[in-house]
Amino acid sequence: MSLVHVQITIDAPIERVWETVMDPQRLEQWVTIHRAVRNVSRQPIDQGATMDQVMCLRGLNFQVHWTLVDMQAPTFAQWEGRGPAHSQARIRYQLAGKDGERTDFDYTNEFTPPGGRLGNVASRVLVGAASEREAHNSLSRLKSLIENR
Repeated sequence: MSLVHVQITIDAPIERVWETVMDPQRLEQWVTIHRAVRNVSRQPIDQGATMDQVMCLRGLNFQVHWTLVDMQAPTFAQWEGRGPAHSQARIRYQLAGKDGERTDFDYTNEFTPPGGRLGNVASRVLVGAASEREAHNSLSRLKSLIENR
């Protein structure tokens, strides 16, 4: 399993950050590896919602089927995903408002590749630090998107 945890402070109220990160149609504006979203089950998004997301990492496109398994608006969301070859992922968004004008956003991504230990080794070799770098880049884009709207 690989784990990526990235934090950023955004100069915007928690509600605006929440609305942005929970809108599947806005993923393309801030998630650097995002390519498309399909089959969004319902909007506004609430617990139990599903969607299919196409992403690209190291030049390879892949699809993940996401289910929102836990949500406590506007502070917490947990998505669980199933990807190619029985890979699994879990993404958590944790938001904390500061002074009504700023929001701390914590992003955590746990990824379990297929193939047990061999899959973990292969994942580290193929993906390396790309996941963490892309998470940092995505949160920087999110900050820019929200603060400069």
